[in-house]
Amino acid sequence: MELNNVRAVITGGASGLGHALAQHLLSHGAVVTLFDVNAEKGETAAAALGGNARFMKVDVSQEQDVLAAVTAAKDAMGGLNAAINCAGILGAGRVLGKDGPMPLSQFETTVRVNLIGSFNIAKAAASLMQHNAPGEDGERGVIVNTASIAAFEGQIGQAAYSASKGGVVSMTLPMAREFARIGVRVMTVAPGVFHTPMVDGMPPAVYDSLCAQVPYPSRLGKPEEFAATVAFVLQNRYLNGGTIRVDGAIRLQPK
Repeated sequence: MELNNVRAVITGGASGLGHALAQHLLSHGAVVTLFDVNAEKGETAAAALGGNARFMKVDVSQEQDVLAAVTAAKDAMGGLNAAINCAGILGAGRVLGKDGPMPLSQFETTVRVNLIGSFNIAKAAASLMQHNAPGEDGERGVIVNTASIAAFEGQIGQAAYSASKGGVVSMTLPMAREFARIGVRVMTVAPGVFHTPMVDGMPPAVYDSLCAQVPYPSRLGKPEEFAATVAFVLQNRYLNGGTIRVDGAIRLQPK
């Protein structure tokens, strides 16, 4: 798929990795719709990105809202052939914390946003993509999920987060196998520690320590490196059913 032909919905597109991806795709002629729960940030981001970007307030954990939003985005863009899941929450907390066991609601909320949200977007997008005219190799669309290296080496305090991201990784292959008949590819990108707004408030010593844990290059990932990886997935039709780590060779320690 050529990037100038991309018509994409990007969840979590108002900031961080999703926003960087939107910038990258737009710079290559794509048309994008940002999905986010933060209306103020979303409207501001879309306005700054220009005429080929639009925003819709969407809670990805709500099935019916997602179905309606994906359909509306397709109509507004004149098509839909890419859906990229970047929305997510950390849900940090120990299973047995200082104040007692983790409330089920905290675990459930993390799974609902990170895993069920990705599933909601994927199924809604694929349902529409299957009606696209087939391109080369019969391709009709691409779904790209965002997991995390915590799916593989979850740290203490990441039980909920790791479970949600592990689920994203695990559903990638069976979904890709199922969607093969309709010409829709499914891939997942698992970022390491990236420089997003969440780390801006870190003390310098903590930030430097985090960078030192990355073997090479010893720094945090740049959002544009994530964006370039997703763009590569969109363009390379032989990438299907797998997960790509983008992490500078870091392997998370227990804590």
